[in-house]
Amino acid sequence: MNDIVCFEHLTQRFGTLTALSDLNLELRAGQLSALLGPNGAGKTTAIDLMLGLSSPTQGTVRVMGSDPRSTTTRAGVGAMLQDINVPAGLGVRELVTLYAALYPSPMTVDKALTLSGLTEQAKQRVSGLSGGQKRRLSFALAVVGQPKLLLLDEPTVGMDVQSRNAFWQGIAELRSGGCTVLLTTHLLEEVDRAADRVILLNKGKLVADGTPSSIRERVGVSKVRFSSQLAGEQLRALPGADTFTFAAEGRASFSSRTPELLVRAALDADPDLKHLEVSQASLEDAFLSLTSDSLTSPGAVSA
Repeated sequence: MNDIVCFEHLTQRFGTLTALSDLNLELRAGQLSALLGPNGAGKTTAIDLMLGLSSPTQGTVRVMGSDPRSTTTRAGVGAMLQDINVPAGLGVRELVTLYAALYPSPMTVDKALTLSGLTEQAKQRVSGLSGGQKRRLSFALAVVGQPKLLLLDEPTVGMDVQSRNAFWQGIAELRSGGCTVLLTTHLLEEVDRAADRVILLNKGKLVADGTPSSIRERVGVSKVRFSSQLAGEQLRALPGADTFTFAAEGRASFSSRTPELLVRAALDADPDLKHLEVSQASLEDAFLSLTSDSLTSPGAVSA
């Protein structure tokens, strides 16, 4: 599989701040990868480098085998960033048409409007769009050039459920045509559902890289939930209970690294317990664990 993006020993400094430190990373053609990390992890810096908006302090960055600042490379990259700055007095179709003219082989304007769910707003002025509709317009402008690489920064912020569903349908269609997608988001349930790969940064370093399920497995923690007549003090004292809280409707909720031990102890203490559920740690649990200062190390955890 060809690499669409390649970072080799890439370091980016801004004065005394090291935003990225000796980062080695490849984005494989056709994948949907999620670039995650807390604020200040280096995500925006990495995207800026892919877009050719800055040059690395050390190391190299290649996009489709070339310098990301070259005209040819830029023609193959689409970006949906958080802020959109376009002429508010133009119509939606008019603006998408202008953007399409910037690319050598754009998709039709109608297709871009359909993918972004803006067909009904095609004749509307940009100034009259809602916040969610402006996000969809940003998506249309990012994809109208038929990019080989699509970079999405918090793409579904401000979208309602219907708009999000339409957005992900559009992403699926683009991927079916071979488009490689990299997104940043704080909505980890979307990552868990849609991403092939999770790339986790913390303080400019790569701390984990793998499928969502393999990242969750790194944490080694399970969630255990059940309903019981036991008192809170008894539940908290059960062997294998690392953390304990009361969840919705009075259900006991535990985090446990030894769920089998916890379940056996709970059944011994209360044979009548109900609604037992054991599940793997969430991606959010893994995110918090792997980006905590105590667990961050110079080397990446591959999964």
